[in-house]
Amino acid sequence: MQNALAIEIANAAARLVVEEGLEWGAAKRRAVKELGLPQRTPLPDNDLVEDAVREYIGLFCADTQPSELRALRELALVWMQRMQDFRPYLGGAVWHGTATRLSDIYLALFCDDPKSAEIALIDHHVNYEPRTVMGFRGEPVDALSLSSRSAALHEEIGVHLLIYDLDDLRGALRPDARGRAPRGDLQAVRRLLQEMPTSTLSS
Repeated sequence: MQNALAIEIANAAARLVVEEGLEWGAAKRRAVKELGLPQRTPLPDNDLVEDAVREYIGLFCADTQPSELRALRELALVWMQRMQDFRPYLGGAVWHGTATRLSDIYLALFCDDPKSAEIALIDHHVNYEPRTVMGFRGEPVDALSLSSRSAALHEEIGVHLLIYDLDDLRGALRPDARGRAPRGDLQAVRRLLQEMPTSTLSS
């Protein structure tokens, strides 16, 4: 019974992730509310939600999602090249392949000096907003959030630069529960793009 309930919550969360661009944690909490379940109902794990998101995309977005994902990865690559002095790694839905045009881009930067990336944005006259987000160990992490236009998607995309110490890099590359790389560097993102079909987005 519990497993069936977890799947139901995951499926409801997947719809919110794909159709409204919610982050997974927020989507799970809202799914519980929309399903009329008690607030303390145990939430499904991220692997279950990821499976539900992939299934939802396959059913409802198969014609559009691959091109949208490619556009987001291309934009991520632009920012990784701009910030390459800070060892950028792409993570989240754009890395794992579950992103749509409503998804934001999350780049982890590993800096000798935590202020150096912020100074680089200031020097290049980039408007950004300092935030605190949840890091890969579930801890609060400083982030620099900005908006960047995707020429392919014809809209502004949220880009979040998460600031880590250089010492955090090793832990950030440990395989996830499914044995996959949790994030990728410039070369890895370039390889992903080479393996993807050419964009067919219409203007």
